[in-house]
Amino acid sequence: MFDYTVEVQSTSDDLKSAENGAAPPREFMEATARLSAQSAKEGKIVAGGGLAPMATSSRVRLSGGKLAVLDGPFTETKEVVGGYAVMEFNSREAAVQSAVEFMELTKKYWPGWEGETEVRQIQSLPPALSQYYPEEQHLIPGLRKPRGSTTSLLR
Repeated sequence: MFDYTVEVQSTSDDLKSAENGAAPPREFMEATARLSAQSAKEGKIVAGGGLAPMATSSRVRLSGGKLAVLDGPFTETKEVVGGYAVMEFNSREAAVQSAVEFMELTKKYWPGWEGETEVRQIQSLPPALSQYYPEEQHLIPGLRKPRGSTTSLLR
């Protein structure tokens, strides 16, 4: 089993209106609730949820050697991450197929919505750096190692 992060990003005006408090279509929410319940029953979901509007978010930026804390909203944003999930799959192909199924529901129950779902395998430490950080020196107590990862900051 491998852990993947799945992020839903919108480029359409629909999510921008959701940023202002408008809810997605009821049928869409019901369909995604059924899909999430099935995924949970199958033991695929580790964590997940919708994200609060960007107006309530903050960014910490490092630029020119200086740190800056910026509070939302961020008007220059062209894509909005509206939700995420951490899921377990046997393969990358299975993870991508799950994203395709989610986007098929979106297409069916939220006509006009545009965006993408990004699927990425979780690894805590890139393999090229693992030689510099022996595993016993960088474990964080209480956290599990991502499934399928050969190196990790987690157990």
